[in-house]
Amino acid sequence: MKSVSENRAAYHAYEILETYECGIELKGTEVKSVRAGKVNLRDGFARFQNGELYLLNVHISPHATASTYFNHDPRRTRKLLMHRAELRKLLGKVEQKGLSLVPLKMYFKGDWAKVLLGLGRGKNSTTNARPSKNVRNDGKWNGHSSNGTRVLTEDRANCYL
Repeated sequence: MKSVSENRAAYHAYEILETYECGIELKGTEVKSVRAGKVNLRDGFARFQNGELYLLNVHISPHATASTYFNHDPRRTRKLLMHRAELRKLLGKVEQKGLSLVPLKMYFKGDWAKVLLGLGRGKNSTTNARPSKNVRNDGKWNGHSSNGTRVLTEDRANCYL
């Protein structure tokens, strides 16, 4: 299995619940570009259209030595290949609220190009953010300001009265 491209940003932006391996329908010049590693999965996503699964917004660079007549559109919609039973099961999961299909990796398995799709739930900014250093678990300040000087909290101020 030769890995061609990986989408590390998807692991940061989505909580990946399940992964699915599927084939991808490519043209001749696309196969040559994929073998050369000229693939960008960062903005890509998969969507169901008319009961079939398509990969959108994945950039596969045009092959350098091919003429413009035979070359492909870099961001064209590409059909993903899965068994019909898997597609039906996946369609039911995608219709749940907030679940998306994102490409995680593109690789060759033997002579066949494969895409690893992740079924993920989008993370919001509060999930990614670290809690402030100055806030305790109960939500009160820990007595230090951001510049290092001590600050009297309400609890400490009342003990001096």
